[in-house]
Amino acid sequence: MIDYKFKENEILNDIKKYIDETYSSHYAKSTKQATEIIIDQGHGTGFCMGNILKYAQRYGKKEGRNKKDLLKVIHYAIIQLSQDHYTPSGPTQQMIDDNTIGIGELE
Repeated sequence: MIDYKFKENEILNDIKKYIDETYSSHYAKSTKQATEIIIDQGHGTGFCMGNILKYAQRYGKKEGRNKKDLLKVIHYAIIQLSQDHYTPSGPTQQMIDDNTIGIGELE
């Protein structure tokens, strides 16, 4: 078992719980979430990066060191990551195909 120094295992569980809750929130009641529609219209990168900046800059200002703001930053980063690196039709798929790296190579 890995001895996580920064509680990464707990943090990853919290991230998953937060994301799971977004799928049962009022934003997910229609067939498509607003984020999906924005991505489908070609504005996904700007939307995700804008929200990452928004919640990162808000952290520590609104409601103090609000854990939820950081979870939102991570969630929008995951959405962007999924579009650029985990979607066959993603904008950087050719780069990925040409320069495939393993997760161990990122370190």
